[in-house]
Amino acid sequence: MIDLYYWTTPNGHKITIFLEEAQLPYEIIPVNISKGEQFDPGFLRISPNNRIPALVDHAPADGGAPVPVFESGAILLYLAEKTGRFIPSDARGRTDVMQWLFWQMAGLGPMAGQNHHFAHYAPEKIPYAIDRYLKETNRLYGVLDKRLAGREYIAGEYSIADMASYPWIVLWQRQQQNLDDFPNLQRWFERIQSRPAVVKAYAMAARINTVPTVTEASKALLFGQTAATQSVESANRRER
Repeated sequence: MIDLYYWTTPNGHKITIFLEEAQLPYEIIPVNISKGEQFDPGFLRISPNNRIPALVDHAPADGGAPVPVFESGAILLYLAEKTGRFIPSDARGRTDVMQWLFWQMAGLGPMAGQNHHFAHYAPEKIPYAIDRYLKETNRLYGVLDKRLAGREYIAGEYSIADMASYPWIVLWQRQQQNLDDFPNLQRWFERIQSRPAVVKAYAMAARINTVPTVTEASKALLFGQTAATQSVESANRRER
């Protein structure tokens, strides 16, 4: 019913968590980004930004043609609206979830991603960049910790806001953060970590990808792409 184009990254985990929570039937189509499969012309027709995740819903709510969706936040919102789950129906509750979903998409994910890049992957260790993104990640952890004071979940009931944020906190050690410094965040993290659907999503990821995604060979594919290099990669894949 749903084809999920997926690799084992935080953004990919968001969608498998939702699908497992909602118990929607889906098929994983692995897109190994370390091998350049994100440049396959067939995948680009679904995800023109050559990023995972993406999906195709073969049974959309309107009964029409299959619906392709790319960008993890858009996918979470699409699935929440399709199922009527994990997003409130009232305007105030919906707005609360939406603003925290956008917070993750615009803040926590990109800043933690840059933290990973400059601390672990950049060919030149730039102290300013490392410090800049480490501190910004720490600030965002603080924002979330304050938000979770007196709350079990980010926006009241468990929602797509939690599903979006959790996979980025999983990597707290890699981001050089200490959850002991954020007791509300730690409590929330442990609660979500123990959910059966989350356990199942991460167990599946471990079976799909058993080797590091970022290697010396894959760095040219993953970092430093331009419009020109993307066109070359797509043409090469088309010829194979």
